Amino acid sequence: MSRTLNADLHCHSVVSDGTLTPEELAARAKANGVQLWALTDHDEVGGQDRAITAAQSHSMRYLTGTEISVTFAGVTVHIVGLGFDHHNERLVAGLKGTRGGREARAREMAEELAKVGIPGAFEGALKYVDNMELISRTHFARYIVEAGHCSDTNEVFRKYLADGKPGFVPHRWAKLSDALDWIHGAGGLAVIAHPARYSFTANEEYALFTEFKALGGAGVEVQTSAHNASEVVKYAEFCREFDLYASRGCDFHSPEESRCDLGSLPELPAKVTPIWERLEDKMH
Repeated sequence: MSRTLNADLHCHSVVSDGTLTPEELAARAKANGVQLWALTDHDEVGGQDRAITAAQSHSMRYLTGTEISVTFAGVTVHIVGLGFDHHNERLVAGLKGTRGGREARAREMAEELAKVGIPGAFEGALKYVDNMELISRTHFARYIVEAGHCSDTNEVFRKYLADGKPGFVPHRWAKLSDALDWIHGAGGLAVIAHPARYSFTANEEYALFTEFKALGGAGVEVQTSAHNASEVVKYAEFCREFDLYASRGCDFHSPEESRCDLGSLPELPAKVTPIWERLEDKMH
């Protein structure tokens, strides 16, 4: 399959912290010319059967997906799994365990936000939550905008929910080795999501890629909404240095909030090998 294939392998539905259903996402992807799609809800595979059916109804190729939160060097890193058996018991159990600490963390976030003049944030965030196990900072951000404390969700993160801000509460997620074990055990491939977003030093980032590769990691997102042109070039070079495949996904959450729409990213750069070349036999 061609490097120029319009593949979008990173987005979120109402099953985690997106605002559209799997069916609405499939229709939007098809309308935008997506040829290969994956729904990658956070730490969850509950939307996969719906996404497969919806993709097939639009004659789109589909890869199962999820985005797993892991802690590496004290930083939350996201690992996308693609092309796995979404009914695999160890994967499903591992994701459930990862989701388990979210409610306690959310209640603590609400307490911290109340101290800086934003009361009722937990109850407010719940209005935006379809799956209580997946309450997240994004749900809080939507409530804070609704309550008039900020003009958009980006401002909320800058002022309240980023590391070091009043409403930020860290959470220890799965280990990198756990996430890759679950993905590989279910027959899938692992991809480092939007690597430019993490606050690593150069040495820490190199350590992440080194360990990821040693654990059998397969790819890295090169084209994603979080990367500028120079970062695309940088991570294409990482693909070559670490012998990784390149992935492409917009990280779409909502028509109102996302930096780019499904299917709208530029092509992968030359001289990288697309991750989908390893996944043709996993496509629905």
